[in-house]
Amino acid sequence: MGAVMHQHRRFFWGLLGGVVWGWMTMGAAWAADLSEIRARGVLRHLGIPYANFVTGSGDGLDVELVKLFAQDLGVRYQYVETSWTTVIGDLTGKKVRPRGDTMEVLEKVPIRGDIVANGFTVLPWRQKVVDYSTPIFPTQVWLVTRADSPLKPITPSGELVKDIKAAKALVKSRTLLGKANTCLEPSLYGLQQAGARIAMFPDGLNDLAPAVINGEAEMTLLDVPDALVALEKWPGQLKVIGPLSPWQDMASAFAKDSVKLREAFNQFLERCKQDGTYVRLVKKYYPAVFDYYAKFFTGPNN
Repeated sequence: MGAVMHQHRRFFWGLLGGVVWGWMTMGAAWAADLSEIRARGVLRHLGIPYANFVTGSGDGLDVELVKLFAQDLGVRYQYVETSWTTVIGDLTGKKVRPRGDTMEVLEKVPIRGDIVANGFTVLPWRQKVVDYSTPIFPTQVWLVTRADSPLKPITPSGELVKDIKAAKALVKSRTLLGKANTCLEPSLYGLQQAGARIAMFPDGLNDLAPAVINGEAEMTLLDVPDALVALEKWPGQLKVIGPLSPWQDMASAFAKDSVKLREAFNQFLERCKQDGTYVRLVKKYYPAVFDYYAKFFTGPNN
């Protein structure tokens, strides 16, 4: 009888352990919201080294902002490096493939972080699977060439639609670098239809400008933050031909389950704007942006 009871106890605890493990693994499929993060005591920042948002040296505009946010929440900051291919899955637990303005869910993957912050452009397909914070930084996609290219920058017309059309007309039969799964995906701007000879760049966004300087292609797409850094880093070696997109916003991204966390971040960001912290950090990492987008930083939301 004792042996039977012992076997029953082992079966019961084994079953209970399986249930608890099932709860734990089920929980891993759901993004953490504010209460879970406070209980855990750690805010996991998903970042990709890119321009001056995440420099790769432990600092950057978004690194400093998220560190301050973690401090505001009373939790420890943890940086988790990701990639443009895996970042959505690392945040939401869903590996996706963009398809124009929408996306396709491919499979479930482990969640590795709570917030994406690295100059993450607001794109329609991304909005299908994540929710964004209040805009943090202005951007736009520019057409960039070597300084000695025979192409001349367009003459601004005062109408953005006309300027985009003029810049797009210059890509015909020319090699152009783009980057999949980012705002520099050429298909987002109809560049193949415009006749560009597109090459998808395999390396990081920070390497696009030097690739053009080194003659790997005649032109590349760059967004405003990366272009500003490149023009400063390689003076006299690059030139901006014109815009290929309307004005866009960059913001932090959250899983759609993380409603309270996103609300807390928006409130924190508003306080940073009110007390001058936000503008101080932007001036530290992107001083030239005020020459191009002053209205963004002086508008009603800033």
